[in-house]
Amino acid sequence: MYKNYNINQLVLPLNLEIKIQDNDIARHVNNLVESIPKKAFDKYYKETGCPAYHPRMMLKILLCAYSQSVFSGRKIEALLSDSIRMMWLAQGYSPSYRTINRFRSNKDMQELLCQCFIQFRAQLIKEKIINNEAIFIDGTKIEANANKFSFVWKKAVEKYGISLIENSRRIYDELVEQEIIPAMELEQEATINEKEMVEVVEKLDSAIEVMDKEIAESDSVEKRKRIRHKRKRPKQLRKILKDNIARKQKYDRQLTIMENRNSYSKTDPDATFMRMKEDYMKNGQLKPGYNVQIATEGQYALAYDLFPNPTDTRTLKPFLDVIESSYFSLPEYIVADAGYGSEENYVDIIENRQLTPLITYGMYLKEQERIYKKDAFKTANWDYDNADDYYTCPNGKKLIFKYNSQRKDKNGFARNFRVYECEDCCNCPYRSQCCKAKEGNNRKISINVKWEQQKEYIRAQLSDNKTGKIYKRRKIDVEPVFGFLKANLRFNRFTVRGKFKAKIEMGLALMAVNLRKYMQHTAAA
Repeated sequence: MYKNYNINQLVLPLNLEIKIQDNDIARHVNNLVESIPKKAFDKYYKETGCPAYHPRMMLKILLCAYSQSVFSGRKIEALLSDSIRMMWLAQGYSPSYRTINRFRSNKDMQELLCQCFIQFRAQLIKEKIINNEAIFIDGTKIEANANKFSFVWKKAVEKYGISLIENSRRIYDELVEQEIIPAMELEQEATINEKEMVEVVEKLDSAIEVMDKEIAESDSVEKRKRIRHKRKRPKQLRKILKDNIARKQKYDRQLTIMENRNSYSKTDPDATFMRMKEDYMKNGQLKPGYNVQIATEGQYALAYDLFPNPTDTRTLKPFLDVIESSYFSLPEYIVADAGYGSEENYVDIIENRQLTPLITYGMYLKEQERIYKKDAFKTANWDYDNADDYYTCPNGKKLIFKYNSQRKDKNGFARNFRVYECEDCCNCPYRSQCCKAKEGNNRKISINVKWEQQKEYIRAQLSDNKTGKIYKRRKIDVEPVFGFLKANLRFNRFTVRGKFKAKIEMGLALMAVNLRKYMQHTAAA
């Protein structure tokens, strides 16, 4: 005996919503997108032309597809015919992959995704899943959709540019020395710029035209041979100079694209070459990618941004600005790991934003070790006399204040130091262990007073019972989001090119992670 099966018979119900379970991901996607205010979709509305697919519907199918680890426009189009979830969300419509891709890369899509994150966070607060007490910040590197052999390195471009200028200057000197062209007034005596190179080529063209005219007007075979021989070298130099000008323009374009970066990919100029954790050959291979920064609470991504620089230190300030301007007001505690610990970041959070950073610094864990605290040659362990302002070295000698010093990094941030020098390091039994200065020079130490105060502030915050517990939540709050993104969602590489499109795709992927986690939370509840 078999259950009734007749493929030619109409089967009810026709309403696909009945097939969707109450806690299905499609229902959570639908509820989230429907909570977005109507005015957020006004920019998509057009009075003329063929009626467009509703942006709510397009956003729903994108989020649902990403939650199923489907990122390709063609595969999303196929899902609209295969998946009951997608059929229900699209309500029978079947936009083509071109329409899906155009909507995903629309200039207003980023603002729409911001609304998604804002509404989702409001829902979490309303349901008391998060308490808005702190945000946990961390970053990861995601490989760009670019050829990993299409690299352009800043050092190489600068090196070749200098070599090109030197070569062009030698050519100019040779032309003047041989009296092929007259001497010019150069802006700098030892070098030559692009404008001057163009002027040299124009003068060289004139000189060669004169030789051509002499050859054409001469009846003497010997004279024509002599002029042709004389013309040969200028023509070679003109060709080299024209090539140098074209290369100089190319190098300038490449440096403009790079801006403050050290490299970029030719197939995705917004991507920078970085060291990825997924280095299977263990050879430190660099790949084009983006540094993805996220802010989380309760293992939910509440805000995100993409940066071209591989280190996290320089991303904190601009990321906090993005959070405040596009997502929500910052809570009291900003929690991050030692990669974000710097004097500039502490100044920004404590003094400018008047918030509390729970961010360790590079040597924090090392300073907690017993062997470090007992090391007499660590300047942090030297005795300091506050009244007379001097340090005492392991040999009992005084290091007296000499002068103030200031250092600026490449971004212009200034650090102030107080420099102390030992009275006399001659014949010191500990010189080889304590001092690296040349013989005859005394040991000097540079103390950044503000940095030391900030470190003491951080140590006090992390030692406190309440703030210490908040900091300990960092690893179990922000790190799992990257695990869900890469392992569960299988999002390890962007499918689009350019920072703008990649940022949109990152938002879709992170919101898909949020919705899947929220679905599990509601199922457990």
